[in-house]
Amino acid sequence: MHMAALHENTRPYHDHGVEVLYRFANFDPFSRTAYFGRSLDLGQFERFRRIMHTPYFSVLLSHTHSKLVSDLQVSEHAWVQRVWVKGFHRGAEDTFSFRMQQRLGGRYDGTWFTESLTADKCPREVLLSV
Repeated sequence: MHMAALHENTRPYHDHGVEVLYRFANFDPFSRTAYFGRSLDLGQFERFRRIMHTPYFSVLLSHTHSKLVSDLQVSEHAWVQRVWVKGFHRGAEDTFSFRMQQRLGGRYDGTWFTESLTADKCPREVLLSV
Protein backbone atom coordinates (compact mmCIF):
# COMPACT_ATOMS: atom_id res chain seq x y z
CA MET A 1 0.00 0.00 0.00
CA HIS A 2 2.77 2.45 0.93
CA MET A 3 4.77 1.89 -2.24
CA ALA A 4 1.67 2.14 -4.42
CA ALA A 5 0.66 5.42 -2.78
CA LEU A 6 4.17 6.85 -3.17
CA HIS A 7 4.31 5.68 -6.79
CA GLU A 8 1.08 7.59 -7.46
CA ASN A 9 2.08 10.48 -5.17
CA THR A 10 0.28 13.17 -7.17
CA ARG A 11 -3.03 11.29 -7.51
CA PRO A 12 -5.68 12.27 -6.59
CA TYR A 13 -3.84 15.41 -5.39
CA HIS A 14 -0.28 16.62 -4.78
CA ASP A 15 1.54 14.68 -2.02
CA HIS A 16 -1.30 12.23 -1.49
CA GLY A 17 1.25 9.41 -1.23
CA VAL A 18 3.21 11.30 1.42
CA GLU A 19 -0.01 11.85 3.34
CA VAL A 20 -0.83 8.12 3.22
CA LEU A 21 2.64 7.32 4.54
CA TYR A 22 2.19 9.89 7.33
CA ARG A 23 -1.23 8.55 8.31
CA PHE A 24 0.17 5.03 8.60
CA ALA A 25 3.32 6.09 10.45
CA ASN A 26 3.54 4.48 13.87
CA PHE A 27 4.76 7.34 16.05
CA ASP A 28 3.37 9.63 18.71
CA PRO A 29 2.91 13.11 17.17
CA PHE A 30 3.55 14.69 20.59
CA SER A 31 7.00 13.14 21.06
CA ARG A 32 10.24 13.08 19.13
CA THR A 33 10.62 10.01 16.96
CA ALA A 34 13.42 8.17 15.16
CA TYR A 35 11.13 7.37 12.23
CA PHE A 36 13.72 8.52 9.67
CA GLY A 37 16.64 7.06 11.65
CA ARG A 38 17.26 10.22 13.66
CA SER A 39 15.34 11.75 16.57
CA LEU A 40 13.07 14.40 15.04
CA ASP A 41 9.85 16.21 15.85
CA LEU A 42 7.44 14.99 13.17
CA GLY A 43 4.17 15.91 14.86
CA GLN A 44 3.13 18.24 12.07
CA PHE A 45 2.55 16.85 8.60
CA GLU A 46 4.54 19.69 7.02
CA ARG A 47 7.74 18.59 8.80
CA PHE A 48 7.24 15.02 7.62
CA ARG A 49 6.53 16.25 4.09
CA ARG A 50 9.70 18.38 4.01
CA ILE A 51 11.83 15.35 4.83
CA MET A 52 10.12 13.31 2.12
CA HIS A 53 11.07 16.03 -0.38
CA THR A 54 14.78 15.95 0.48
CA PRO A 55 16.99 14.42 -2.23
CA TYR A 56 17.36 11.27 -0.13
CA PHE A 57 13.67 10.43 0.16
CA SER A 58 12.22 12.15 -2.92
CA VAL A 59 13.38 9.10 -4.91
CA LEU A 60 10.27 7.41 -3.51
CA LEU A 61 7.90 10.07 -4.83
CA SER A 62 6.36 9.08 -8.16
CA HIS A 63 9.10 6.47 -8.62
CA THR A 64 9.22 4.45 -11.83
CA HIS A 65 10.31 1.04 -10.49
CA SER A 66 10.59 -0.72 -7.17
CA LYS A 67 11.79 -4.18 -6.23
CA LEU A 68 11.68 -6.03 -2.94
CA VAL A 69 15.29 -6.80 -2.02
CA SER A 70 14.72 -8.63 1.25
CA ASP A 71 11.96 -9.44 3.66
CA LEU A 72 12.52 -10.38 7.31
CA GLN A 73 9.92 -11.30 9.87
CA VAL A 74 11.30 -9.93 13.14
CA SER A 75 8.40 -11.19 15.23
CA GLU A 76 4.81 -12.27 14.72
CA HIS A 77 3.76 -8.63 14.41
CA ALA A 78 6.88 -6.97 13.01
CA TRP A 79 8.55 -7.04 9.59
CA VAL A 80 11.47 -5.31 7.94
CA GLN A 81 11.42 -4.94 4.18
CA ARG A 82 14.22 -3.54 2.06
CA VAL A 83 13.07 -2.09 -1.23
CA TRP A 84 15.17 -0.87 -4.14
CA VAL A 85 13.60 2.12 -5.87
CA LYS A 86 14.38 3.80 -9.17
CA GLY A 87 13.25 7.40 -9.02
CA PHE A 88 11.40 9.56 -11.48
CA HIS A 89 14.51 11.67 -12.13
CA ARG A 90 17.26 10.18 -14.26
CA GLY A 91 19.87 8.33 -12.25
CA ALA A 92 18.00 8.60 -8.95
CA GLU A 93 17.88 5.30 -7.08
CA ASP A 94 18.31 4.04 -3.55
CA THR A 95 17.44 1.20 -1.23
CA PHE A 96 15.04 1.86 1.62
CA SER A 97 14.26 -0.07 4.78
CA PHE A 98 10.66 -0.13 5.95
CA ARG A 99 10.16 -1.40 9.48
CA MET A 100 6.52 -2.41 9.86
CA GLN A 101 4.54 -3.04 13.05
CA GLN A 102 1.07 -4.57 13.23
CA ARG A 103 -1.30 -2.96 15.73
CA LEU A 104 -3.27 -5.21 18.01
CA GLY A 105 -6.62 -4.29 19.50
CA GLY A 106 -8.59 -1.12 19.14
CA ARG A 107 -9.77 0.63 16.04
CA TYR A 108 -6.80 -0.39 13.89
CA ASP A 109 -6.54 -4.01 15.00
CA GLY A 110 -4.51 -5.97 12.47
CA THR A 111 -3.44 -2.90 10.47
CA TRP A 112 0.24 -2.58 9.55
CA PHE A 113 1.94 0.73 10.31
CA THR A 114 5.43 1.92 9.39
CA GLU A 115 7.67 2.06 12.43
CA SER A 116 10.60 3.57 10.53
CA LEU A 117 11.78 4.43 7.04
CA THR A 118 15.47 4.81 6.31
CA ALA A 119 17.43 5.39 3.11
CA ASP A 120 20.78 3.69 2.60
CA LYS A 121 22.34 6.81 1.04
CA CYS A 122 21.08 9.27 3.65
CA PRO A 123 23.67 10.29 6.25
CA ARG A 124 21.98 10.70 9.63
CA GLU A 125 23.29 14.23 10.20
CA VAL A 126 21.68 15.53 6.98
CA LEU A 127 18.18 15.48 8.44
CA LEU A 128 19.14 17.91 11.21
CA SER A 129 18.89 20.86 8.84
CA VAL A 130 15.41 20.03 7.52
